[in-house]
Amino acid sequence: MALEGEMVLKWEREQARLRESVKEEDTEDWQRSPDFSGLERVGGVDLSFIKGNDINACAHLVVLTYPHMKLLYEDCKMVTLNAPYVAGFLGFREAPPLLQALEKLKNEQPNLMPQVLFVDGNGLFHYREFGLACHLGVLSDLPCVGVAKNLLHVEGVLRSEEHHSQALRSSQSSTKPVYVSVGHRITLDTAVKLTHTCCLYRVPEPIRQADIRSREYLRCHVLTSDMG
Repeated sequence: MALEGEMVLKWEREQARLRESVKEEDTEDWQRSPDFSGLERVGGVDLSFIKGNDINACAHLVVLTYPHMKLLYEDCKMVTLNAPYVAGFLGFREAPPLLQALEKLKNEQPNLMPQVLFVDGNGLFHYREFGLACHLGVLSDLPCVGVAKNLLHVEGVLRSEEHHSQALRSSQSSTKPVYVSVGHRITLDTAVKLTHTCCLYRVPEPIRQADIRSREYLRCHVLTSDMG
């Protein structure tokens, strides 16, 4: 328990240090365009887990065309997570393999790097204003948007734009909202508008595609392992 306490204190200090680097403004020309002119590639990341196994996961990165949401690139890899799950510190557990996937793309096909990354999770709407979307955004230096399917109940934080989160009914067929928050290098207003344009269903297509493909890869991996 003492070691875990020391780890959490270390993570808290690291979050506070990285939080200072988060940019809550639009840094790209396409973000200031009414129709996002100049935006051509949107990315999405996801981790899917083997049932009953919280250590081995499938890390998936997809890059889709904008605005048509056609697949340009995908990378899928089985990974072993070394950090334990601790509420509020998801970035330390899940960011490393996702950053590796982004680095691989940058090194091998830099022309396909996403201009913005959608993350299944929160950004500034977080206990210490530094969720997974912020973690990935700062360390990759990519514009990032956090999109969560469930409202994070943060003590003392109201459901308002003032606290960096906005509920969005993302498509006409969706009955449940998603919660959009700033990750890095984007304003909340731009993040919400962009999320809306990327939704064919409830969840933005980059995240939905990464999730579907990672689960399919995982199913095939488990099936192959069972046959072996």
